[in-house]
Amino acid sequence: MDQTSPRIEPVIGLIGGSGLYDIDGLEEREWRRVETGWGDPSDALLFGRLAGVRCVFLPRHGRGHPTPPSALNYRANIAALKRAGCTEVISLSAVGSLREELPPGHFVIVDQFIDRTFAREKSFFGPGCVAHVSMAHPVCARLGDALESAARGLGLPATRGGTYLVMEGPQFSTRAESELYRSWRCDVIGMTNMPEAKLAREAELCYATVAMVTDFDCWHPEHDAVTVEQVVKVLSANADKARALVRAVVPMLGAAPRGPCPQGCDRALESAIVTAPEKRDPALLAKLDAVAGRVFGGAGGG
Repeated sequence: MDQTSPRIEPVIGLIGGSGLYDIDGLEEREWRRVETGWGDPSDALLFGRLAGVRCVFLPRHGRGHPTPPSALNYRANIAALKRAGCTEVISLSAVGSLREELPPGHFVIVDQFIDRTFAREKSFFGPGCVAHVSMAHPVCARLGDALESAARGLGLPATRGGTYLVMEGPQFSTRAESELYRSWRCDVIGMTNMPEAKLAREAELCYATVAMVTDFDCWHPEHDAVTVEQVVKVLSANADKARALVRAVVPMLGAAPRGPCPQGCDRALESAIVTAPEKRDPALLAKLDAVAGRVFGGAGGG
């Protein structure tokens, strides 16, 4: 898509984190399996319309939460959303807080990440077709603006901007690690938004994260007083707030057809492919088709 491209109808992809396994209020709702060249996504995708806007919802861990963060097929999840026609993705994620001013129940509209994961496939590209996308600004500011406006309108406790430290897990941090991340000026910590954000950029999807604080990470002197029951209670309340946020922001994003992303998210691959055409692996190109077919001129596949 270039700057002269016609305006398109937005299709809003929604990724639900811990505690958020369905989206209520959808009309014409239908759970459908979506196949990808990267394997199976976490679950079937829920297709429907919210206030007339086309939406596609994916529970990140699957309904009932059977899949831990390190075992998630992030490539299949993003490829499935792209194959389903999504033009933008809003990710909703449960996190711990690294700041006193971000208490349980608070939302952070993240604008930066630090990726500390090490056991995950992080790219659609590799031997046979090399690409390097820019991650300097890893989330779409246009989506962030809409999320901030929707949160303010609902009176939700929300902060615009913050750094999300993505750890491997499944164990939580040691106190030394927690203090280290605080010294790096990170704001929240979780286990799921990388490589999700990187893959969304490779798939030329506008992407934004709403980090929903469930508790303080173990740096906090009162952390040991927090019980599982309290965390679950906050998780449930956050899920209700997240559903309200989705109901508010989707009509804003889908109010009218839109043109190219001002930030260039939908054109991220235009200067990223470095492998010469004659050296590109046809088998990999076939897998890349659904996520990168725009730049290769293909159709149907990954």
